[in-house]
Amino acid sequence: MTDKTVNYTDEMVQAMVADYSDKPTTDTVDRLATEFNKSTRSIVAKLVREGVYVAKPRLTKAGAPVIRKADLVMAIQDHMGGIELPTLEKASKADLTNLLNALPKEGSKD
Repeated sequence: MTDKTVNYTDEMVQAMVADYSDKPTTDTVDRLATEFNKSTRSIVAKLVREGVYVAKPRLTKAGAPVIRKADLVMAIQDHMGGIELPTLEKASKADLTNLLNALPKEGSKD
């Protein structure tokens, strides 16, 4: 039986987790990659496996958070009293956003 090659020792993992937990930034990941002579992808993968990595939120080109069409449909359905509108997701994202914005706000008298 062959011995398994270990990429990270327990000490390395503990140091990585401690450093990243103190300062969860891409700069920390870059520094750890340099320190341990690993790729940033390898460091991120290890931090994910350890359950400490925090992914950067996805943003649109305009800098707004990414909202899925399914989330827009759920918000519209909830606003309409929970009725099911399964084919609404076939509408464009722009139309769904406009529809959601056109609905009266909670507590308004519209």
